[in-house]
Amino acid sequence: MLIEENFEIKKLTSFKCGGKVKKVIFPECVDDFSKALEENPDAKVFGNLSNTLISTDGYDGVIILTTKMDRFSFEGDTVFAEAGLKGPKLSQAAAEKGLSGLEFMIAFPGSVGGEVFMNAGAHGQSISDVFVEALCYSSEKGLFKMLKENMHFAYRTSICQKENIIILSAKFKLKPASSSDIEAKMQENLKFRKDRQPSLALPNCGSVFRNPEGDSAGRLLESVGAKNFTSGTARVYENHANFIINSADATSEEILGLMLKMHNAVKNEYNIKLMPEVRYLGGCNQREDEICKILYQK
Repeated sequence: MLIEENFEIKKLTSFKCGGKVKKVIFPECVDDFSKALEENPDAKVFGNLSNTLISTDGYDGVIILTTKMDRFSFEGDTVFAEAGLKGPKLSQAAAEKGLSGLEFMIAFPGSVGGEVFMNAGAHGQSISDVFVEALCYSSEKGLFKMLKENMHFAYRTSICQKENIIILSAKFKLKPASSSDIEAKMQENLKFRKDRQPSLALPNCGSVFRNPEGDSAGRLLESVGAKNFTSGTARVYENHANFIINSADATSEEILGLMLKMHNAVKNEYNIKLMPEVRYLGGCNQREDEICKILYQK
């Protein structure tokens, strides 16, 4: 398995931001993954870094990226997919089989593991609707399987976030549908993203904050004028106030500073504390640590 030291992570992140990571491991199968974690028990695990902000000052630790664990297969209306497989690729493959349930993934840049971890969804579909079981890993249990009823799926969350459970692969049960209906739904999802959300050609991490219960983070942020907020070369997207764009070569401190400005504006106006969807990895910058204590309510 590929192991890189003092690895420049910036090029792999969708935010196009980040410094050197002490060690990055790229397992290609479950055995590789288990070995990597046994040898590096404190390693942080990520998919394709589509919703992760890594400090410009780097990370003095080990991370494991599942991007090379990307196999998938179909058996009737059931699909098995490894954690590192990109959502759009799986969505397209299901469509070609005439299977519905994963159309929402076509517009998401994330990987299967991350989408299960956060119960991703959009346009009336979500992971929890089609999820059957997952092969998981935790430091307490090692490798184990988790059925849907034990996942505690809710809006943008699962038990994995609360108990530090890592998804290695998942199984989904889909429904046969006409190719034209599936394609129409996929095109609708892509059009919505194009009209409302920034292209991946603009470095961004997707939605910055989760929607608070009964409301929309985008609506709240727009109402406090967040579309005009900037921090260095980081700016809020002009078409949707819950996205941050790295306009040039923004640092992680500038991006976190902009997140704090957005958070504080909503808190001051509505007494609502928005919770980030973006994951952060750092620890070498005191100011960033201070901001994260506020944003992530640690």
